[in-house]
Amino acid sequence: MKIGRVIGSIHSTKKYPTLKGYKLLIVQPIKSNMIPKGIPIVCVDTVDAGREEIVYYVEAKDASLPLKEPLTPSDATITGIVERIDTLKENLYKK
Repeated sequence: MKIGRVIGSIHSTKKYPTLKGYKLLIVQPIKSNMIPKGIPIVCVDTVDAGREEIVYYVEAKDASLPLKEPLTPSDATITGIVERIDTLKENLYKK
């Protein structure tokens, strides 16, 4: 599981049939200290996340498991919204 910040969305006129009803969001992967890490990715949204929210997501084969239909094609799927990140040093993110 990884964390990222929602930075945008994708609108498409055609989707794979089992992806209908899901939003496609652009997520910037981040480190636990909120610093961007790598390039943005497209994620299937299963939790109705919004712009600028911190989310956690799964990739690879695990990305199809949270979706209603088995074997729905997805490289990355958002599975939760982060409310707070606590570390030993300080509270880094608080809604």
